[in-house]
Amino acid sequence: MLKTIGDMRLLAVDDSFEALHLLKGMLANLSINQVYTAKNGREAIDFLGSCDDLVDVVLCDWNMPSVSGLDVLRQIRTVDPDLPFVMVTGMATKSAVAEAIAVGVTSYIAKPYSQDQLAKKLTAILRMLNLRNRSAAAQ
Repeated sequence: MLKTIGDMRLLAVDDSFEALHLLKGMLANLSINQVYTAKNGREAIDFLGSCDDLVDVVLCDWNMPSVSGLDVLRQIRTVDPDLPFVMVTGMATKSAVAEAIAVGVTSYIAKPYSQDQLAKKLTAILRMLNLRNRSAAAQ
């Protein structure tokens, strides 16, 4: 069972080196040190295909060439319908959010976002994971 945000293991996916670097810094400030990175959607899918048990949550950019964040989400949902997935997007329109919800996104965060906004999203996911773990343990 995860006790704090710092216990989370994350996969951060973004085709921008700068965005990944900024995100890793925010995560380190939140005491999250188990961070895996993927520089594109294909790399994320390949990593999760071989190491999905190493990840508690995925933070994935939507707009990437070749394999988009939505494509990554679709692929993940075929093998793991419960893995928390946060879509990071600069296009948080109603239609885009509705499309991601239809595919099974857990949450989304709009760019640019602050460390506080990120912490709130991850805290909500931590609560959800802990409730799920308690429920499974009680059965």
